[in-house]
Amino acid sequence: MRRVIAAVLAVVASALFAAPAQAAAWWSTDRWGTWSSNGYTLYNNVWGSGYGPQTIWANSASNWGVWANHPNTGGIKSYPNATRYIGKKVSALGTTTSSFNVTVPTSGVAFTTAYDIWSSDNAHEIMLWMNKYGAVGPLGSLQTTTSVGGHTWAIYRGSNGANQVYSFVRTGNTSAGTVDIRAIAQWIRARGWFGDVTIGNVQLGYEITSASGGRDFITNSFSVTG
Repeated sequence: MRRVIAAVLAVVASALFAAPAQAAAWWSTDRWGTWSSNGYTLYNNVWGSGYGPQTIWANSASNWGVWANHPNTGGIKSYPNATRYIGKKVSALGTTTSSFNVTVPTSGVAFTTAYDIWSSDNAHEIMLWMNKYGAVGPLGSLQTTTSVGGHTWAIYRGSNGANQVYSFVRTGNTSAGTVDIRAIAQWIRARGWFGDVTIGNVQLGYEITSASGGRDFITNSFSVTG
């Protein structure tokens, strides 16, 4: 009987704290786990209230993922992401692009696969929603719909009390592509929403509200040039 109980407990523990199926270069169940490689930093970043277990793993800075089991209780639970710092003013940006390819769940979840691009003083936040599933939506009010940076977006503007947020919500979901970060930053500057700010961190990750039962979010590839 003790053996049966021990076996059951082992299965439960494995389900609750799932590690990557293959041997990874790094993995962590720490809600603030971080790992740096080749100029990129990965963050587990479980920051919201009412969160469940989440494991982040990486084969490399460009190939990583998370297993998340967050309850459907509303509110963002986490934003696991890969980050690269740019450190150039908008006027000084050369070719600055990012490419990505992800595999994500599309039902029984609430999340967005999104870029988070920050000014170096963290006063301005540009979100690029590449796909979204479930009951999630951007902050602020709709300003316009336009094509810029290689995609067509519904663009929202608002404030979270700490910084200005510009949310570019793609008009159709995609799991792979390239975005022109310079073009988007120049578009915002031309609107007068910010000046010649310094572009700081460029992040790609999963803003997860719910993933009940445990779901996998996989970044097959990710890169930032510029």
